[in-house]
Amino acid sequence: MSSTSVQHSSKGELTKGHKKVIFASSLGTVFEWYDFYLYGSLAAIIAKQFFSGVNPTTGMIFALLAFAAGFFVRPFGAAFFGSLGDRIGRKYTFLVTILIMGISTFLVGVLPNYASIGMAAPVILIVLRLAQGLAMGGEYGGAATYVAEHAPDGKRGLYTAFIQTTATLGLFLSLLVILACRLSLGTEAFEAWGWRIPFLASIILLGISVWIRLQLSESPLFQQMKAEGKGSKTPFRDSLKGGNLKLMLLVLFGATAGQAVVWYAGQFYALFYLQSILKVDSTVAYLLIAAALALATPFFLFFGWLSDRIGRKKIIMAGCLLAAVTYFPIFKGITHFANPGVEEASRTSPAIVVADPDTCSFQFDPVGVRKFTSSCDVATAALARAGVPYSVQAAPVGSVAKVNVGATSVASFEAAGLSGDDAKAKTAAFGGELKAALGTAGYPEKADTDRINKPMTILLLWILVIYVTMVYGPIAAYLVELFPTQIRYTSMSLPYHIGNGWFGGFLPAISFALVAATGNLYYGLWYPIGIAVMTLIIGTFFLRETKDVDITK
Repeated sequence: MSSTSVQHSSKGELTKGHKKVIFASSLGTVFEWYDFYLYGSLAAIIAKQFFSGVNPTTGMIFALLAFAAGFFVRPFGAAFFGSLGDRIGRKYTFLVTILIMGISTFLVGVLPNYASIGMAAPVILIVLRLAQGLAMGGEYGGAATYVAEHAPDGKRGLYTAFIQTTATLGLFLSLLVILACRLSLGTEAFEAWGWRIPFLASIILLGISVWIRLQLSESPLFQQMKAEGKGSKTPFRDSLKGGNLKLMLLVLFGATAGQAVVWYAGQFYALFYLQSILKVDSTVAYLLIAAALALATPFFLFFGWLSDRIGRKKIIMAGCLLAAVTYFPIFKGITHFANPGVEEASRTSPAIVVADPDTCSFQFDPVGVRKFTSSCDVATAALARAGVPYSVQAAPVGSVAKVNVGATSVASFEAAGLSGDDAKAKTAAFGGELKAALGTAGYPEKADTDRINKPMTILLLWILVIYVTMVYGPIAAYLVELFPTQIRYTSMSLPYHIGNGWFGGFLPAISFALVAATGNLYYGLWYPIGIAVMTLIIGTFFLRETKDVDITK
C-alpha cells in the first residue's frame, strides 16, 4: 500500500501532497466527530432508553452527564495518546484513536436498553462514552499537529482551519443521518429502535477512515526531529516542567476554556435549547441548526486565512467578547421567533410557584440517590419539563406549594411517604390540572411550527455559529505554534481537551440544571458568558501572538 510523503515548505504553495494530507486528516476527523456527536444529538431519546429508572428531569440531566462523561476523560486521553504521539509518531497514534472511537460507537448501537437489562445498560453506556472520550483526547491533537507540521509558512492558519471545520461537519453529518432515519421510519419507530441505525452505520465510516489514514506517511518535522535525536523520551513529564506548565495553564484559561464554551453554546446548547426548552419539533430543530451550520461553515476557513494575516489571538478574543455581550439578546430573540407562544403567555399570564423557599431544591443529583418529593420540587420539575418559565414567591413555612397561572391556581402535593401507586396517581392528577391551566393561559404544549419565523431563527443561529468559527478557526494553528516539536502533541492536547472536555463538555448539563432550578430560560447562559469573559481577560493580557513563529525550532 502506498503512502504520501510531503516535505515542509516555506514557499506557501499548495501541492497535491498537501491537499491529500489535509483531505485525509480532515475526512477521518469528520467521521470521528460524527461518532462523538451522535450521542449529543440523540440525548433526549437516549435518556428514555437508558435512564428510564428515574424521573424525566433527572433522566435528562443523567443523559447529559453521560454525554459529559466522554468529555471528562478527554484530558486523560490527551495525556496518554499525546505522549504516545510525541514518542512514536503522529500517524499511528491517531490511527489507534479512530479505531477505539469507531468500535465504541458501533457498540452503542447494539447495547440493550434499561428495560432489557436494567442498571447494566446505563453503566455499559457510560463505559463506552468514556472510551470515546479517551480516543477523542488523542485524536484532535494528532490531526492538528500533523497538518500544521506539513503546512508551509504563512499558511498554517488556513491549512489547520480545514481540521477545524471537521467538528461542525461531523455534527452536520450526524444531523443529516438522524433526519433521514427519522423521516423514513417515522417518529415512533425511530424513537423505539431506529435511533440505533446512525450508530451502526458508523462501522462503515470507520473502515473508510482507517483506509484513508493508512495512505499517509509520518510528519516531516517529526521525522527530522527523530533523525536528529532531539525527541523527548518523557513528553508528558517534560510538558509539566516550569515555564511550559505555566504556558499550558495560561492557554487553558486564556484561550481554550472560552473557545470551548462559545463553541458548545453555539452548536450543542442551541440545539438543546430549541428541542428541550422551547419544545420545537425535533425534525424542525435539526433543519434549523443544519441550515445555520451550512451557511457558517466556510467562515472556519475565512478566519483561519485571516489569522495568517492579522494574527490568531485577536480573532479568538473578539469571538469571546461578542459572545459575552450578545448571548442574552440572541437567545431571547430565538425564543421570540421560534416559540412566540411561550413568550406571549409568560408575559400575560406568568407562572408563579408559591412555596416555602426552604423546601425548593436544586434538583441536580449525579449519583441518583436523592428523591425530590417536596411540593415545591414537584411543581418546579413539572414546569421545567413543560418548558415554562416561572418565578418562586415565598409562602409561609410549612405550606403546600401551589402554581398560579394567570387567574388559575393549581395545588401541588407532598410526595414524601406516599406509595408508588399513590405518588403516580397524584402526579398524574396534578400534571393534568397544571396542563389544563397552562393551556387556558395560552402556553403551547409544543412550539407551533407554523408560527416559527424560520429565516430569523436561522439568522440568529448563524450568528452563534459565526462566533464559533471565530474562536475555533484559528485555535489549532495558535496551539501548535505555542509549543516545541518534541512535546507539541502532548502540550497542545492537554489544555485543549481540559478546556473543551471540562469547561465545554459540562455546559449543557450545567446550563439545563440552572434553568430548571431558577425557572429562568436564560439563566444557563451565565455559565458560558462568565467563562468567555475570563478567557478574554487572561488571553488579552497574558498570551502572545504566534502567527510569525518558526515551528521547526
